[in-house]
Amino acid sequence: MTGERRRTPAKAVSPVSAFALVVCALLLAAGCAQDHAKAPRSVETVSAPVDSEETILLKRLEVKFENPDAQFELGQLYHRQSRWAKAEYHYGLALGFDPAHRAAQAALVRMLGDSGKTAKAEQYSQSYIGQVSSSPRELLRLGEAFEEQALDEYALVAYQRALRAAPNSPEVNNAIGYYYLGKGDKTRAKEYLSRSFELSPNQPAVAGALGRLGVVVKVPYRAERDTAKADTPAPMP
Repeated sequence: MTGERRRTPAKAVSPVSAFALVVCALLLAAGCAQDHAKAPRSVETVSAPVDSEETILLKRLEVKFENPDAQFELGQLYHRQSRWAKAEYHYGLALGFDPAHRAAQAALVRMLGDSGKTAKAEQYSQSYIGQVSSSPRELLRLGEAFEEQALDEYALVAYQRALRAAPNSPEVNNAIGYYYLGKGDKTRAKEYLSRSFELSPNQPAVAGALGRLGVVVKVPYRAERDTAKADTPAPMP
């Protein structure tokens, strides 16, 4: 017809060509899947949960329940958390397994005071001090444990008892001198440290402390050769 365009008929796709197209598509899909399988995958690292302090201590007690140090440390943990009953229970176990565990004794006194049982804390402190009143060495150990718990009043009582029991002990005078030095009482610190040095001059650390306090002392030649050595006061009963 005039004015009308002639449309070109679409060419038919032969069955063979169609089959070839399908095969190509399948091959391409398989290749993509294979490439995807080869592609590196990000590895997710799962960290093992870290045991809490409480869990670690409980595991130690599973190995040896009568471990006084582990019982004491667990008591300290509950003490810091203000779990008073648990703290008292484990301090008690520590002392049951080791009645001379000075750190547990002092911590129990501190815990009783912290929990409002001040009368009981006073009673226990006096009991513990009385139990070792005849041993200057144990009184010093108890005093040091009280100091660790910031129980200065009880620490001083223990030190004074030790001094009454062994007034000529360099170790006792040393401990009291350092106690007062830590409290900023330089006059009393000089008094007791000087007495300790007088009783046992082979104490370079004490000589150094006295020098910083303005007291001039003469260190024996043997001590001068090794000022890094620890103090070596005379034996105590």
